[in-house]
Amino acid sequence: MFVSDFRKEFYDLVQSQRVLLFVASDVDALCACKILQALFQCDHVQYTLVPVSGWQELETAFLEHKEQFRYFILINCGANVDLLDILQPEEDAIFFVCDTHRPVNVVNVYNDTQIQLLIKQDDDLEVPAYDDIFRDEEEDEEHSGHESDGSEPLEKRTRLEEEIAEQTMKRRQRRAWEAQRREILFDYEQYEYHGTSSAMVMFDLAWMMSKDLNDMLWWAIVGLTDQWVQDKITQMKYVTDVGILQRHVSRHNHRHEDEEHTLSVDCTRITFEYDLHLALYQHWSLYDSLCNTCYTASRFKIWSVQGQKRLQEFLADMGLPLKQVKQKFQSMDVSLKENLREMIEESANKFGMKDMRVQTFSIHFGFKHKFLASDVVFATMSLMESIEKVNTGTDNFTQALDSLSRSNLDKLYHGLELAKKQLRATQQIIASCLCTNLVISQGPFLYCSLMEGSPDVLLFSKPVSLSLLSRQLLKSFVCSTKNRRCKLLPLVMAAPLSVEQGTVTVVGIPPETDDSDRKNFFGRAFEKAAESTSSRTLHNHFDLSVIELKAEDRSKFLDALVSLLS
Repeated sequence: MFVSDFRKEFYDLVQSQRVLLFVASDVDALCACKILQALFQCDHVQYTLVPVSGWQELETAFLEHKEQFRYFILINCGANVDLLDILQPEEDAIFFVCDTHRPVNVVNVYNDTQIQLLIKQDDDLEVPAYDDIFRDEEEDEEHSGHESDGSEPLEKRTRLEEEIAEQTMKRRQRRAWEAQRREILFDYEQYEYHGTSSAMVMFDLAWMMSKDLNDMLWWAIVGLTDQWVQDKITQMKYVTDVGILQRHVSRHNHRHEDEEHTLSVDCTRITFEYDLHLALYQHWSLYDSLCNTCYTASRFKIWSVQGQKRLQEFLADMGLPLKQVKQKFQSMDVSLKENLREMIEESANKFGMKDMRVQTFSIHFGFKHKFLASDVVFATMSLMESIEKVNTGTDNFTQALDSLSRSNLDKLYHGLELAKKQLRATQQIIASCLCTNLVISQGPFLYCSLMEGSPDVLLFSKPVSLSLLSRQLLKSFVCSTKNRRCKLLPLVMAAPLSVEQGTVTVVGIPPETDDSDRKNFFGRAFEKAAESTSSRTLHNHFDLSVIELKAEDRSKFLDALVSLLS
């Protein structure tokens, strides 16, 4: 059931209870969690936080804790499956689900007692009508064995024939209704996509209760930027949501210019700005950022000799000396930095890069520390999927969560270093895939498989990193190929997961077109292909388009996928 009044039907209800919080492993979920933690701290709400990276962890954690809690909050997990069927809870357990995954499962939508959906109704949900998919069981009496032997009165025989005809008609209607129901559900569940950021939904709640702080606003911004960085939402949706947050930024960070209202040195300040579409450039050198940002690298075709030449021409057109471009951004001449954005934008337009400037936000902690929202997204993502030997999954989650607090800037800077390593590795793998023609057309989709033992391949064994790599590879491939048909194809990518178990992670990415609605059909397609070939797969991720597959079953799984999508 959709919750209409978040304050009355959700917050006031859990405020006096002990609550269990299940949080998925993505940046938007972390930001929503931080906002909720701040609200709980404000009102002294007792809660237990459990990070979950997939369905198996969610089931295990629920079984472990279900005796102690009655109220459960799920962030970025649980909306797109029949939750009661998976968890089999007691009848008095209540689940509050704040999740961006769409479509929302119809059983969750129409369950009035146990499932409460903290989901914005203004999202384009298109949930089928109740009568189209649910039908009260009619207890019709089956009239079997009433065959007439001719000795019954004529009147009785006629009535019996009428009843049989009526039952036949009812059965026919039921079959027609069931066929229509299957069709409606197929249309509704066919594509996977994402709705409004969970961090924004939680910030909205804080704002309604007049408890919104600048920190909460920043977390909402980072949550939205995470969706944009990972291409989960359309450009139009991003711009609309940026507009909403911009109004809050003006409200929270409004300062008069006179001396009385100047900020103290350690103050937090958020500003809206049109900044460069370059990853981490303020914490890196401009040259490294140009080479390792997907947008610029794919348009220069940086992996080729010709591409390197175009990059040099671009720098020459801006009139920037190589010595300046290759040193840390912070150390560049102040005179060059002042007009840098305009210079880059002007030259980018000449080189066909029209979207070099993007709407975003930045945060200043005092005078020394300035971060763009995308910097924080990359840093937090890298901390969460770090493959450093000493850390477990829960350690990574805690580190990533801590890095979002301004008191832990050292962790954020560590995350930035990991993010640089990840971005470099991404571009190196893209270069090797394109130069050795590893991206091949399978007919209805493109396919690429990362070889075991490739440098840095371990960095991409986790789902978010692999999805990001796949999206960037597809963009680069579309920029480099001359085949028009291939430009419109989706991509399936596989990367080694566990050598001992012989498993690979497989991810499906929708086609890369300007007007793409970011809807992904691979979730259902993977399920059907695995079912029809009895491939050993594990559908454990909250994103249905990411699965784990036994390496030996890969060829038959792909064959089934080709015939299914042809």
